[in-house]
Amino acid sequence: MNDFNDFAHTGPGTVAGRYLRKFWQPVYHLKDLPAGRAVPIRVMSENFTLYRGEDGTVHTTAFRCPHRGMQLSAGWVEGNSLRCFYHGWKYDASGQCVEQPAEERSFADKVQLRTYPTEEHLGLIFAYLGDGEPPPLPRFPEFEAGPGMFEWSSYVRRCNYFQNIENSFDNSHVGFVHRGHGDAYNGMSDRPIITTTENEWGIAVNVRRVSGVERTTYFGMPNVYYMYALAEEGERGWIRSIMWWVPIDDTSHVNYWVRRLPLVGEAAEEYKQRAESRQKRRFHGDVADDVLAGREHRLDLDLTQTHMVNFQDDVAEVGQGAIADREHERLGRQDEGIIFLRKIWSRELRALEEGSPLTGWERPPGMVPTPRDQAELLTAKGR
Repeated sequence: MNDFNDFAHTGPGTVAGRYLRKFWQPVYHLKDLPAGRAVPIRVMSENFTLYRGEDGTVHTTAFRCPHRGMQLSAGWVEGNSLRCFYHGWKYDASGQCVEQPAEERSFADKVQLRTYPTEEHLGLIFAYLGDGEPPPLPRFPEFEAGPGMFEWSSYVRRCNYFQNIENSFDNSHVGFVHRGHGDAYNGMSDRPIITTTENEWGIAVNVRRVSGVERTTYFGMPNVYYMYALAEEGERGWIRSIMWWVPIDDTSHVNYWVRRLPLVGEAAEEYKQRAESRQKRRFHGDVADDVLAGREHRLDLDLTQTHMVNFQDDVAEVGQGAIADREHERLGRQDEGIIFLRKIWSRELRALEEGSPLTGWERPPGMVPTPRDQAELLTAKGR
């Protein structure tokens, strides 16, 4: 396989890894990192230190202290600086060593940690892990405008990130993998008419079904998906959603998901209570492992609840192996979206490998998914 067809491997020096590092990536939930706290993170097979200064500012820096290789996240946050647990060397927000307590003649000015541009948006912490000046952090102002509330979630899936990206383009799996969710997904085992179009941000995917459901979603290069997702059980309609698939390493990844709900006041509080109840009942990867190992069968599980969608996708994606074998696939007409996605990615990786100009992906104002036909169909069926 040529390097520009290898989307799976994203470690340092790989073509896909170099490409992904040219884009901002979400690396943590802001609410899970209190001011004055440091944590270790792993992104694209590299380890980093993420910390939040006492004033709330977030920082990403090298994983280890250059003195004796101590893991820096075990140390202390002081102001916007980070002090090593082992010998107390202190680094300011720029990564410059500013204190060496045990050294009679300090050489702190000669010690520098690598730091990475870090920003927050939509309740997520984003880091730019590439070289040189980063592009502006892409923002989604429509998520912040008007009344309503955010909902954040994430999960770790024990397979390559690109399998999850491809799954979002695979519309023919919905009626089989996700059947059992009442009117939402039942009846979607027909042959959808799929149209994929390249645009300024990436790929528009239009899916039209015999049932009358028509859906347009947007994929932002290289790993962003913008859609309207089905509301959880007990809710109505569809929710504006955006997600990122970020490699931890080549055989696991994190899905970060932000939803915008048009709920305020008492309705918002009631939704939060239902969401907390649902969270306690969510299935995790070990259930999918049991299914794949034959210790459990999907028919014995309760598939009537919407939160089972993640579990079902877990089975489908992990069931392809930790890294899918794309060289021996037999793709059909319903895989048009996947084929189109791979062509775009291959073109960009080839350009990077050959030193040619890359496409400057940017989402224009007003490029949002269209849920109208979905909502109308659900309303007609009393959901």
